[in-house]
Amino acid sequence: MRLATLADGSRDGALVVVDRAGTCCARAGGIAPTLQRALDEWPRCEPLLRALAEKLAQGAAEALPLAGVAFAAPLPRAYEWVDGSAYLNHVVLVRKARGAEPPEGLASDPLVYQGGSGVLLGPRDPLVLPDPAFGLDFEGEIAAVLGDVPRGTTEDAAAQHVRLLLLANDVTYRDLVPAELKKGFGFFVSKPATAFAPFAVTPDELGDAFRDGRAYLRLACTYNGARVGDLETGPEMHFSFFQLIAHVTRTRSLTAGTILGSGTVSNRDPERGVSCLAERRARETLAGAPVTPYMRGGDAVRLEAFDRAGRSIFGAIEQAVVAGGGTL
Repeated sequence: MRLATLADGSRDGALVVVDRAGTCCARAGGIAPTLQRALDEWPRCEPLLRALAEKLAQGAAEALPLAGVAFAAPLPRAYEWVDGSAYLNHVVLVRKARGAEPPEGLASDPLVYQGGSGVLLGPRDPLVLPDPAFGLDFEGEIAAVLGDVPRGTTEDAAAQHVRLLLLANDVTYRDLVPAELKKGFGFFVSKPATAFAPFAVTPDELGDAFRDGRAYLRLACTYNGARVGDLETGPEMHFSFFQLIAHVTRTRSLTAGTILGSGTVSNRDPERGVSCLAERRARETLAGAPVTPYMRGGDAVRLEAFDRAGRSIFGAIEQAVVAGGGTL
């Protein structure tokens, strides 16, 4: 099942069910007005949403063509946005480029930080760049939307709490990161609003491409019209979503609607390319000197994930950089 949120002018948008082909949708307001409401009442709402999806597939529901429809993020705001760094190659490569050792316990103790969740961007919202000196970068990630997760949830019990999967552009101001890390207190101003692809999908929508807490998809990353990444999202995700859930609930419970990110998708094979400019610059640095600039006004990025059959799972994120001020 695929769900989405129409940008209708309200703060949380309007929930719709999307067909498998990504050509039409059906309004789900009679079941739940918003995706957050559906997550809050998942035992009641899930079977009703699935029944609506089946009616849509059979042509028995009133269908709204997706052409020209404006989507918000599936969750335009969320209770929590917790991001991991499950692709260890990304951490190792970026740190190596700046002459730093990987953190102790990298392979056994997941890295996570808590990002801003009050404003989440839709798939076509612009990337506002107040100052080119900030070093704007895109980051392609897979994310999971969770139900209510009790404190102390184990890896073996985590699967039941994964409600939906998402594709994210976890935007970073790279040149603001070093000063924040020196404070020893985590990211804040270097992490502006994250953007999401339009469709949130239930894990069964992926079939056997979702297994062991990982999504085995192909992530295509296009920057200014050129393909810069064609990455595998499953094999090199060192910590699965189930392991990440066990880690982040060690001392706290999580509420329905929490988003948990995988971290930047990264493959060791340089031929597969990158899902962020920082990795490209890191490889350039290790080869001599970085030559790729960070994003500037007018630049554009497209992120899209496909299954083995070539079907776009989440729809695409397509964002252009707007230099100067703004409210996003």
